[in-house]
Amino acid sequence: MRINVITIFPEIFDILNVGVISKSLKNKIIKLDIRDLRKNATNKHNNIDSKPYGGGEGMVMMAEPIVKTLKQIKKKERGPVIFMSPQGEKLDQKKVKSFSKLKNITIICGRYEGIDQRVIDKYVDEEISIGDFILSGGEYAAVCLIDAITRHIPGTLGNKDSYLKDTFSNGLLKGDVYAKPESFESMKVPDVLLSGNHKEIDSWREHNSLLKTFIKRPELLNDVKLTKKQKKLLEEWASKDIL
Repeated sequence: MRINVITIFPEIFDILNVGVISKSLKNKIIKLDIRDLRKNATNKHNNIDSKPYGGGEGMVMMAEPIVKTLKQIKKKERGPVIFMSPQGEKLDQKKVKSFSKLKNITIICGRYEGIDQRVIDKYVDEEISIGDFILSGGEYAAVCLIDAITRHIPGTLGNKDSYLKDTFSNGLLKGDVYAKPESFESMKVPDVLLSGNHKEIDSWREHNSLLKTFIKRPELLNDVKLTKKQKKLLEEWASKDIL
């Protein structure tokens, strides 16, 4: 997969050179093409922004440098153009999976008060938000998107089934996990996880995952196809008012 990024701070993406994603880059599972927007600034002062028409706070990123940078990416290598924006569609696991199946994608990272609307109207295919909050720039959101996408590309994770059991992968939160030692500050690992009985362990994990979702994010259950057993458990917990 080829991921093109348009930004005024290419160095922010150096963070992807460590951890799991760095292995994907090294093994050429993904290719990152980071484009420095300032190289297409409108004048010798490297201006890529100006005051907004009509007045208002801050500065706005101009259309010309963005579009010029975008057009320098070959059309066949561009793919859908994504603008990271708090006004966009909320990113979720389903959307991440759909992006991970693409061969090419281009991400525009905004700064200041945003980018000229004409870029969005003519060149952007989708606006994506990682949450209802404001960041200093789209780079941080883009890093999150790239990380999430890359995890779903075969060859990235050591265990190919890892992402299948992540939180949200089946619509539920992931259950509790434990590591050594068995006892820590008088708290013990649940006996079932030490039993070696994989059938019982799987059953405990499914039960625990459902319980955590019920307690922490009950709204997620509205979009999950539940078994009769799961529905019965939820009814029991609701009647006991365990929240």
